Amino acid sequence: MNPSTLVLDDITLTYADGEGRLTALDAVSLAVGAGTVTACVGPSGSGKSSLLAVAATLVTPDSGRVVVAGTDTAGLGPGEKAALRRDSIGIVFQQPNLLPSLTAAEQLQVMAHLAGRRPREARGRALELLAAVGLGDQAHRRPHQLSGGQRQRVNIARALMNEPAVLLVDEPTSALDHERGAAVLDLLLTLTRDRGTATVLVTHDRAHLERMDAVVTMADGRLSEARAVAG
Repeated sequence: MNPSTLVLDDITLTYADGEGRLTALDAVSLAVGAGTVTACVGPSGSGKSSLLAVAATLVTPDSGRVVVAGTDTAGLGPGEKAALRRDSIGIVFQQPNLLPSLTAAEQLQVMAHLAGRRPREARGRALELLAAVGLGDQAHRRPHQLSGGQRQRVNIARALMNEPAVLLVDEPTSALDHERGAAVLDLLLTLTRDRGTATVLVTHDRAHLERMDAVVTMADGRLSEARAVAG
């Protein structure tokens, strides 16, 4: 198995719903290879967010297997899962949720500090990543000094700070106009290929699906087979 692959194998996830159970994910299987982007589309409430939460090890499924960077997460305790997320999983949320008092570079350096990196090493990597997302000249600016698109770019760079094998991206363009949204998707595609991450992108934006390596559709907790995109 490629150690940089995300594998979800026959995942079922239910939640309590009154006296019964609500099925959020129904026998879902998905494999994402290193250096590829799989887009996940579907209506609100179809299970896309649950899929990301399970893949991120934030939620434990009722049954099935989650393998991240070659590690089967089934037997891991909470602390071990937290370490796996820190070291192997990058998460890009819809909203950047940047710390208002920190500069763009410092947003990234905090992640490195949590991973035990040396400050000088962390500073260098933060500046490298900000340059990679087109913000090399904005490293000293705080969130209120950045545009929405720039803040989302910082968010993406922050998710990559600890060199994750897996990148999980939740509606990164939802708060952006078409032009800025397209630029962010361009960036994600480029970074995935350059850095070899296995990327899952949840999106409502169907305009760029033909550029993805695969597209899957969620409906009522079930996942269609991955469809390769001709290109």
